[in-house]
Amino acid sequence: MKIAMLAPANSIHTQRWLVALSRRGHDITLFTQHPILTDTLPDSVRIERLPFSGRIGYFLNAALLAWRLRRLRPDLLHTHYASGYGTTAALTGFYPSLLSVWGSDVFTFPKLSRLNRALVCWNLRRATRIASTSNEMAAETLLLARGRREPYVTPFGVDCRVFYPCNNRDVDTLTIGTVKTLARPYGIDVLIQAFALLRSNLRNRDAGLASRLRLLIVGDGPQRAELVELIERLELVGTVTLAGAVPHSEVPFWLNKLHIYVAASRQESFGVAVVEASACGIPVVVTDVGGLPEVVRDDVTGLIVPHENPGALADALSQLVLDCDLRQRLGLSGRAFVLKHFEWERCVDIMETLYFDIADSVTHSDRRTTQPG
Repeated sequence: MKIAMLAPANSIHTQRWLVALSRRGHDITLFTQHPILTDTLPDSVRIERLPFSGRIGYFLNAALLAWRLRRLRPDLLHTHYASGYGTTAALTGFYPSLLSVWGSDVFTFPKLSRLNRALVCWNLRRATRIASTSNEMAAETLLLARGRREPYVTPFGVDCRVFYPCNNRDVDTLTIGTVKTLARPYGIDVLIQAFALLRSNLRNRDAGLASRLRLLIVGDGPQRAELVELIERLELVGTVTLAGAVPHSEVPFWLNKLHIYVAASRQESFGVAVVEASACGIPVVVTDVGGLPEVVRDDVTGLIVPHENPGALADALSQLVLDCDLRQRLGLSGRAFVLKHFEWERCVDIMETLYFDIADSVTHSDRRTTQPG
């Protein structure tokens, strides 16, 4: 199949889809206004950099992209994000098209202004089909799409040959942690507060265990300075490590340093980082928001707690810290759950099936470079 993809080239999600689809023999051209920051893409993937960048680029690049699509004549245009690139795709009028939503484009962007909401609604209605990584996000998208067909759920899985149990843990400590952008939606501050409560609650029960607790936070972002101040205020210096951002290829190494993984998010579209942790056999604790309850089975692969509740999170962590057998049971079940539902090649199968379904629904005589009607 000849596929045109419109997406940010610097996104690990984009890169993983390109590599997987290319390996399956599809003819792929990536159109992007973002810089290419990696050399990991196969030579078979053609990359065309659109000339305009920034917010205005999503509008100004549409005419050139429409011209290039007329010449390329792909079987499908697959666009990622309903806001920026979704606008470019909608303006080209290309048909058939698939629009994948990713989270902030439907949960956050439309709520910033009426104009933003109208733009996203229009972009969604112009797409032939819509894809979402979670059922929760699909429901939100359907509200915005107003009458379009229900979004097709295409989970973003993990390569379980890369993410697997490989114990890198310090035997003298018990490490709780997360791999996430340091930004308010991901509740890193809630995690730090819960960790402080956990240590305080354990001191009277098992002072030795409390002294062994460590918190490892992998990632960077706009909240870093604020979080450093919080760590100092809660007197956690020396027990909390902010490791900074790491390449995605190194994430399995860092995950395997953890005894417990936490996603204390206030907002989460899917939860691929949680799936990666479960694939490594690590028990997880997550909040009850967005797609997180879809990737965790409560008391089977992990524990689910109310969001914005450091006390509830501390209590869940306490259960796992005090019960090694529980940690082991949840971790083993977590990997089995990922292998069954979120193994990467299975997720690629789902996306590929959707591609063929869209292409097959458009007869040769109906195929055109603009939307019908």
